[in-house]
Amino acid sequence: MKLECDRLSLADALAMAGGVITTRTPTPALLCVRMIAKDGMLEISATDTEIGLSLSIPNVSITEEGEALIPADKLTQIVRACEDSTIAISVTRNLATITAADSTFKIFGYEPREFPGVRTFPAKVDFELEASSLRRLITRTVFATARDDSRYAISGVLLDRKKSNLRLVATDGRRLAVARGTCKGTDVDQQAIIPTKALSALNRLLNEPESIVKIARDGNQVVFQIGEVADGGATLSTTVDERTFPPFEDVIPKDHDRRCTCDAGELSSAIRRASLLTNEESKGVRMAFSAKHVTLTSRAPEMGESEVRIDSENYQGEPLEIAFNPNFIAEVLKVLDAPQVVIELKASNKPGVIKCGADYTYVVMPVSLT
Repeated sequence: MKLECDRLSLADALAMAGGVITTRTPTPALLCVRMIAKDGMLEISATDTEIGLSLSIPNVSITEEGEALIPADKLTQIVRACEDSTIAISVTRNLATITAADSTFKIFGYEPREFPGVRTFPAKVDFELEASSLRRLITRTVFATARDDSRYAISGVLLDRKKSNLRLVATDGRRLAVARGTCKGTDVDQQAIIPTKALSALNRLLNEPESIVKIARDGNQVVFQIGEVADGGATLSTTVDERTFPPFEDVIPKDHDRRCTCDAGELSSAIRRASLLTNEESKGVRMAFSAKHVTLTSRAPEMGESEVRIDSENYQGEPLEIAFNPNFIAEVLKVLDAPQVVIELKASNKPGVIKCGADYTYVVMPVSLT
């Protein structure tokens, strides 16, 4: 294999592939990227056996077609360290030579047949939507997943489609995020639990807002195709989590009698400031809602206390005090791209709900400061 390609395009592709590659494995091939040079394109693939990723770099100058299996970390470091606009790669008998204007590197690789391969996109598309829409749904939910749970599949995100209506749902048992959107596809309803790692890798691929993302179920895998392969698109496949997702719809309160509209930026700033005087023993921020203001207070033993006040708009209901983990409020405000949010409440010991329009609902459990 012998080729020359744009260095920045190669660096970007290797960075994407690096998000899939596992850090610990006894199988050397899983620490590598497979490179296939053919028909003026360079295909780069990586997998951890559960998630597979294949990216294409178009307009590559190929002198000799072929394939190679090269350790990803060193190849990525070399490509990043070079400062030339183009970089040359040649592989002979598993020895890869990377050449820039004033540098030459040689890396020992492996036999390409040792690579387990990645799933290609199936012939039938189940549904599709624009990259910008999918990225918004992922960003608004993936942060709320659990780090690990053996009983329920809450370390992943539920993808739930009913005809043209698409929902992504995430929870860690203490909060719940539900993001809604639309798509084009078959009339068959579908559900799949996508691992957090796969969605995080997919989110990094959604750089072109108007690109079309095609999605299909293929056995125990869900496959995403971003853009067209000939134009430098990518294909990501992931094994679905077969465990049960908790019955989340029962968790969403429907009888709130207190409602407040807040400026999202002001609330985010207030939460951040009030949380400065919290610690592990007292890690909640108390929020007092009234007709004109929302007052946020915190107190930490042997440290001090804080009070931050912001205006509330259109508050409905009796005054109420309730405490939340400030991180749970701050994290959701980071992902909402709206000037205002609506907070709905029932009682100090009942879940609160943050809404952004009709397409986003975030339920968060209160904490006790007594």
